[in-house]
Amino acid sequence: MNNIDVLLATTNKGKAIEIGEVLQDLDISLISLFDLSDPPVQPDEIGETFEENAVDKAKYYFDQTKMVSIADDSGIHIDILSGELGIHTRRWGAGEKASDEEWISYFLDRMRHEENKYAEFVSVIALADGESVRTFEGRCRGVITDDLEADYLPGLPISACFRPDGFDKVFSALSVEEKNSISHRGEAVGKLKDFILKHVGTK
Repeated sequence: MNNIDVLLATTNKGKAIEIGEVLQDLDISLISLFDLSDPPVQPDEIGETFEENAVDKAKYYFDQTKMVSIADDSGIHIDILSGELGIHTRRWGAGEKASDEEWISYFLDRMRHEENKYAEFVSVIALADGESVRTFEGRCRGVITDDLEADYLPGLPISACFRPDGFDKVFSALSVEEKNSISHRGEAVGKLKDFILKHVGTK
């Protein structure tokens, strides 16, 4: 995999940034969908789990581009709203066509009425190379704050109101190193990075 193009197969700019932060020192060329002049049409997410969606997306983008593809499917489980978000996180509430601001405003208004603020972020990263698809999972528990407590990357508004266990700051207020060391996506991509280093020899 040394010195080859690897596609970050996500239309979420914030996710692309976070994945790139962890993998930036590998000897590969990370290509975003936003770098392609004619990117493939985004596939529908029809899986019933994060893993199914991540695998479907990674395989789809490999088939469309013939590039090794990394795809992410992630979301948040809210204890008190069991079954409402999860794999449907972005489509929940104000809906996937809502702006970040509209979506998070609806979410915070809904959560302010709940005493139980506990939640868990989940991320599954899939790597498709045309021969196999491997998956890597990360999780992080914490609480939802009543208001936004920091700025956030585009596409990741909950990071500004999710305070991970053991920290007094929300995700997006942590340093890049702190966030990637404990976040759901940081854990999943870290496992992917370890796999590449151990089994492919990239450095």
